[in-house]
Amino acid sequence: MKIITNIVTLAALAASFTASAEIQLKDNSEILGAWEVYAEAAALNKEKSALNTEWVFKNNGIIDTKSKDTRGRTGTFEIPLKYSIVDGAIKKQSTPGREKYETCKVAEKKGSEMILKCKYLYYFMRKK
Repeated sequence: MKIITNIVTLAALAASFTASAEIQLKDNSEILGAWEVYAEAAALNKEKSALNTEWVFKNNGIIDTKSKDTRGRTGTFEIPLKYSIVDGAIKKQSTPGREKYETCKVAEKKGSEMILKCKYLYYFMRKK
């Protein structure tokens, strides 16, 4: 029983460190500009899938997203999405043309590198 209690305590402690590690954005000035989204993954420790995408966070609350088809079927796909900073996180439109939003938290930000944790995926980004 003591071992189970220790495991539960350690799990709770690890979860509290993970939650506190997220970076709170004060406003959009910390993310404005062009970001290369070079990979995505279901979790930080899972295999990353390469992407060829750019997100440009503009001061007017729009993210211009641009994805290049690496297989050459569709060329470049561009979509503007709405976003705002709410409670230190990015609240971005999840579907163009619909008022459905997802919250993305900054899991890590060091220099020109940033990792966003959205509802289903982690996005690995590099400032351009």
